[in-house]
Amino acid sequence: MNNFEYCNPVRIVFGKGQIARLAELIPKDARILMTYGGGSIKSNGVYDQVIKALEGFDVAEFAGIEPNPQYSTLMKAVEIVKEKKINFLLSVGGGSTLDGTKFIAAAAEYEGNEPWDILEKGAPVKKAIPIGDVITLPATGSEMNCLAVISKKETKEKLAFGAPAVFPKFSIIDPEVTFSLPIRQVANGIADTFVHVVEQYVTHPQNAPLQDRQAEAILLALVDEAPKVFTDPKNYETRANLFWMATQALNGWLNVGVAQCWATHNIGHELTAQTGVDHGRSLALVLPGVWRSQRKEKGEKIAQLGRRVFGIVESDLDKAVDATIDATKNFFSSLGIIATRKEYGVTDEIVQAIANLIDSRGVKFGDLQNIDGAKIIEIMNLCD
Repeated sequence: MNNFEYCNPVRIVFGKGQIARLAELIPKDARILMTYGGGSIKSNGVYDQVIKALEGFDVAEFAGIEPNPQYSTLMKAVEIVKEKKINFLLSVGGGSTLDGTKFIAAAAEYEGNEPWDILEKGAPVKKAIPIGDVITLPATGSEMNCLAVISKKETKEKLAFGAPAVFPKFSIIDPEVTFSLPIRQVANGIADTFVHVVEQYVTHPQNAPLQDRQAEAILLALVDEAPKVFTDPKNYETRANLFWMATQALNGWLNVGVAQCWATHNIGHELTAQTGVDHGRSLALVLPGVWRSQRKEKGEKIAQLGRRVFGIVESDLDKAVDATIDATKNFFSSLGIIATRKEYGVTDEIVQAIANLIDSRGVKFGDLQNIDGAKIIEIMNLCD
């Protein structure tokens, strides 16, 4: 196992009625900017709960953070933060709202000339405005990590950053607020959770049995619980279980001491930037192609996934790999996600543009850093 250092300072406040506890979690003298997206929190009652809990606080609002949060939008919020001398950010919404809020927190304290450098050039985030959140969608795990993904429509880029300074101080998770989510969003979140786990688990063999078993526990529970939300969408226990799985999928527990892949996410981000395809659906499209292309490097772990999670008994490695890929695709199909390049408008020209962009950045993806532009073309040609 590789050397590692692990610290996760996020306070999780989980369960029914916990939004009411906001007043005890935020400093009394805070000047708050409450961030949210397109307004669904006003129709599902979350907004009213938050406003009631924040009675007596100095609260300003910033709405309109997109599902793929846009740099230009977030910079408008940064202006408000500076103008109103905001000293606490409260994200209310899904992972995109929280990702955007993390960037606002970092950009508002950034001492350089161009905050986009945080994403494009890896400029260090030395400090950030404190953040809390009421998370409303189980998907990204952003509520318990220090990561964020931001888009820039002008250049069709979607890039990530991470910094300890943007760990939320607290995250409130009330599974009841997910009852009103469209089923498409629920399915996308489950797919995102699944791929978060396998990007840390399905790598070259690394002799990390505890991390493997932790990953398998989440995957087994996810495969078991996912169908229930479609047959009984108002079941609190199912919603609670799915939310906690999504949180644990990307809070750092699974990747301590091991190399991670993230090629599926890296390519998926570019597809979303180019075509607008839902993030979760881009992952369902790309993942089988990554595994087919990397079967020599990842074959043992792909087969291990199949045998331990999907119950595949095939002893031949190649056949077990193929069966696992098929089982994974069937799982996505059970969520209503039929992922094909044609359906999402992913043309050869778009794939070539992505490959060129990746090569121009001089980066390579994957746990072995062996996926360049040419490999991306190969991967996308292996996607159904």
